[in-house]
Amino acid sequence: MTDFPEEHDDGQQEDEKSKSQVKREMHAFQELGRRLVELKPTQLDKLELTDKLRAALEEAHRHTARGALKRHLSFVGKLVREQPDIEAIQAYVDRLDSSSQAHAQYFHQLERWRDRLLTGNPEEQQAFIDAYPNADRQTIRQLVRQASKEAAENKPPAAARKLFKLIREVAEHAD
Repeated sequence: MTDFPEEHDDGQQEDEKSKSQVKREMHAFQELGRRLVELKPTQLDKLELTDKLRAALEEAHRHTARGALKRHLSFVGKLVREQPDIEAIQAYVDRLDSSSQAHAQYFHQLERWRDRLLTGNPEEQQAFIDAYPNADRQTIRQLVRQASKEAAENKPPAAARKLFKLIREVAEHAD
């Protein structure tokens, strides 16, 4: 018997990553870091980030020279790699990115809530209140009534838009 680690057919050791795989992961962390830099402070507050990463994200806005910013984003990528829950951070950032599938699903979920509330069914309103206890029940009822009145009079759906905006705000504060 030998004490050498088992080798796979491709010559790689069992737990060793290829150089290309390491590079792809490094670029993915740097990209996530770049996306984090673009977030607003209120959005960053909703994430569980280390103090070191928070400081680096705040400092990124001070770098104006392209080379300095590129080096700093590499540093941010390294700090992102050390985060305890990278998947949750990635999911949150994807949900905020309007070009991502996660954002589209989140947006469609909010639209479904709006459509359910616009039916005027009190059970649907109660289901929304159960899902989001911080929602203002009275405002929701008023907007639903206004939206029904506007629809009956063939007016533009201003109240339905306000209702959607309210739903989005309530959902964002619940996260």
